[in-house]
Amino acid sequence: MCGITGWVSFDRDLTHEQKVLDAMTETMACRGPDACGTWVDRHAALGHRRLAVIDLVGGAQPMTVHTEQGDVTLVYSGETYNFVELRDELTRQGERFATSSDTEVVLRGYLRWGAALADRLNGMYAFAIWDARDQKLVMIRDRMGIKPLYYYRTPDGVLFGSEQKAILANPLVKRVVDADGLREVLSYAFTPGHAIWADIRQVEPATVVTVDVAGVRERTYWRLETRPHTDDVDTSVGRVRELLDDIVRRQLVADVPRCLLLSGGLDSGTLTALAAAHLGGERVPTFAVDFMGQAENFKPDDLRDTPDTPFIHAVAEHVGSEHTDIVLDPKTLADPDVRKAALIAREVPVGAGDMDFSLYLLFTAIREKSTVALSGESADEIFGGYKHMHVPEIQRARVFPWIAVNVGPFDKDATGLNPQLVSQLKLEEYRLDRYDSAVGEVERLDSDDDFEYRMRVMIYLHVTRFMRYLLDRKDRMSMAVGLEVRVPFCDHRLVEYVYNAPWSLKTYDGREKSLLRGAAKEMLPESVAWRPKSPYPSTQDPYYSRELQHQGKELLTRRNHEVFELVDRGWLEAATERDSSAMDRLTRLGLERTLDLAVWMDVYHPELKLP
Repeated sequence: MCGITGWVSFDRDLTHEQKVLDAMTETMACRGPDACGTWVDRHAALGHRRLAVIDLVGGAQPMTVHTEQGDVTLVYSGETYNFVELRDELTRQGERFATSSDTEVVLRGYLRWGAALADRLNGMYAFAIWDARDQKLVMIRDRMGIKPLYYYRTPDGVLFGSEQKAILANPLVKRVVDADGLREVLSYAFTPGHAIWADIRQVEPATVVTVDVAGVRERTYWRLETRPHTDDVDTSVGRVRELLDDIVRRQLVADVPRCLLLSGGLDSGTLTALAAAHLGGERVPTFAVDFMGQAENFKPDDLRDTPDTPFIHAVAEHVGSEHTDIVLDPKTLADPDVRKAALIAREVPVGAGDMDFSLYLLFTAIREKSTVALSGESADEIFGGYKHMHVPEIQRARVFPWIAVNVGPFDKDATGLNPQLVSQLKLEEYRLDRYDSAVGEVERLDSDDDFEYRMRVMIYLHVTRFMRYLLDRKDRMSMAVGLEVRVPFCDHRLVEYVYNAPWSLKTYDGREKSLLRGAAKEMLPESVAWRPKSPYPSTQDPYYSRELQHQGKELLTRRNHEVFELVDRGWLEAATERDSSAMDRLTRLGLERTLDLAVWMDVYHPELKLP
């Protein structure tokens, strides 16, 4: 894993811009703590920060191949899981390799196949190639959007980076957030391609962006297509098991210590059991997050029925993993410096409160022992695991499901926001427009009845919007501490197959995630295989709520803080005076969002262009 950045300019000599390139590259030091490299030519400048995972010596970047027609130079972030097969194929076609890295496979694959290389890759990646033969830049992002990549058009080229802060480090870019940027922050619509900073765009998943003197062109090389599914239950379960077995085998490949993130649920338990089987006699390290006193004092709520710890330990004992619980205390969780670190990593104030901070602290602790971790992220979106997916009212609602259910921070009543701002931004209209546009992308089979089509829409929205939000969260929190997190459930082969399985197959045993349970239940303790969905844990310690109120009161003393252009001061005053022991979920989330917005403004100093 790594961080990449660059600058292409057809009207200036970039050999004089080394300091600017260095500044852009340095913003991503956390993504690549092992090495730093830059490459500069007249019209192109590339920067790279490296986290060494495969071929620790030979995978240095930027990586260049010299040809008679000109140099071809690559900066690459991610992992290509089928690089061994691709290298064998390229070798048979006459390519010769100087390293054993997947980076060189991608570079020589481009030399042989051009941008069509993207169709052959299996992995998580975001990379850019400067092709001096045609004086063009080619940027490619993985199919599911696991690895981030952004770009900014200039009058004579582009700037790009794994993170927006790399682009913002260039003096050509103004730190402006306009109305649409604010709508994306506050609406939770997660519109593909949109970034929060004005004129910065994401390279969309499964997209090739080509930049040359004629301008910028985009091409989609893969999309989530609707296809008939003819396999019966047994065949479908067998195919899911077969795919997962192959995926986990591939994603365990690394030249550094690996581990599994274990939550006590079906998703992470399945991956842990498969990993343990592939590693044979080697005990797989597993890690889990917990909160001081949580197991003893746990209280069921509308999101979580049971604490995670007993189920985590059941899986660890069942597969014989080398398990570690990372137990967090509420004081550390509420530390303003931890909030600041998380906001710097995420770059945008679209957070999940203490769930972000505990994830950051968990990854910090894991990084002391491992460099690569496998995570069960995205199984719920693909297999239909969320409780709200099975609620008829939400199935029929004309709104994004994660907003309809008021899960986590996605409250639709804009708790704590300035009412005038909400009115000016027309958030409900914006959400509805984005929702209708997303639904319009879904292909319907002639055989789909209204219910089947509705559930196809449900899965499609989660995979193409909500899942990308969660993947970005996990990428940012992990790469902030130099940890590579791999997500086996995002393999596009598995996504394609399960997406097209009808809802009756996804729920064939009368429960959620039936196909995954059928594929994995023999490998897991029965209590885990049949455990209902439980979201990522959140602290219930009243100290944390009191500390939110305390920090809110401190913010109120800064009467001229720009955050009050966005936040209702009166609401904040009232929220900080409520009984913390009886604080409702929306009040707590409103406090979290207010503090996030304030810290984000302190760190990034945005110029707000309100409507």
